[in-house]
Amino acid sequence: MRSRGFTLIEVLVAMTIAAVALMAAIQATASLAVNSADLRTRTLAQWSAENRLAQIRIAHEWPNLGRRQYDCSQANVVLACREDVIQTPNPLFRRVEVSVFAEDGSFRLARLVGFSTRLP
Repeated sequence: MRSRGFTLIEVLVAMTIAAVALMAAIQATASLAVNSADLRTRTLAQWSAENRLAQIRIAHEWPNLGRRQYDCSQANVVLACREDVIQTPNPLFRRVEVSVFAEDGSFRLARLVGFSTRLP
């Protein structure tokens, strides 16, 4: 009489397939978590740059030419902003470029360009 059931080899193959599937799922979940954190940081960096350009626009600032760096952290994320003010061919306009970097300054998270006008 032949017994019914799985052989040891069949059980090991099934367990190997399940283990590979679980490892792939865990890797995908970890990747999603990393991407979510990166997206949050980049969103906060974009907001920091937008805030500075809005501040210039609302206050009708005429920023000095050159480069300045300042802390522009948001929501407990340490960010460093670099603002470059460049003269344009029109003396009544200045180009303002705001770049936002990670805490260590290793890479740029966001960059926005705007213009400041001097009212005659």
